[in-house]
Amino acid sequence: MSQFRNAMEIFKHLPRTNCRACNEPTCLAFASKVFLGQKPLDLCPHAAHISCEEKTEGTSIKTLDEQRQEGLNALKSKLADCDLKEAAQRVDGVYENGKLTLRMFGKPLSVDNAGNLSADIHINPWITSVVLNYVLSCRGAELTGDWVPLRELKGGREKNGLFVQCSESPFKSLADMYPDLFEELIVLFNGESIEERFQSDIALVLRPLPRVPLLVCYWSPDEGMDSDLHLFFDSSADDNAGVDTIYTVTTGIVRMFEKIARRHWRI
Repeated sequence: MSQFRNAMEIFKHLPRTNCRACNEPTCLAFASKVFLGQKPLDLCPHAAHISCEEKTEGTSIKTLDEQRQEGLNALKSKLADCDLKEAAQRVDGVYENGKLTLRMFGKPLSVDNAGNLSADIHINPWITSVVLNYVLSCRGAELTGDWVPLRELKGGREKNGLFVQCSESPFKSLADMYPDLFEELIVLFNGESIEERFQSDIALVLRPLPRVPLLVCYWSPDEGMDSDLHLFFDSSADDNAGVDTIYTVTTGIVRMFEKIARRHWRI
């Protein structure tokens, strides 16, 4: 598969009929899983023309692992020229002994100018990409306390459909199936329960990155009304992350919660 910059580039090549031949409920969901490396593009019988067109144009075919590594190498190359001491002030971290230390879900994680990460938590390519992007792009804007949906951030309207499909909907399914989910998130990921927002039954703040908090609002089913769940971001997220990083963070978080649920909570 050639190098796609985001899931929407894949989605544009799909038939958008939601035929489910790929065993996903929608073409949007399939595009997201292809982009995240969870499914191969050729599972879609209608996507064969993509490879044919690329071969005709002489585009080299790269595996997802190769694409991912290229992306990480590019980020590490930029980080080599980054002043980590200055960056520590922007990202709300601490600089000491040549390393910048920040907190991911409240847990310390350090990075050096070579892009090497160290922490007590398991570090995978998703975490590495998110942290390096954050260190390089965060402008250090103060949090406003004004929570907004993704569609109100710059570029968010174009990604909102995919975001709902791949982040909010599966998160809601987890909350519906596991009533104690939010208590577990408080314990495992240093979540903070706050006063209700937007008339929700549950409001929980997670901090995947210091200046990119995530507000989870859940409405329980009531009197024939279905449950609902929405994710909100501080309005400063435009300056501290950008919509692409936010999308990557939230979809990655949901995938992580799903794996934990299957492994530990037997959902």
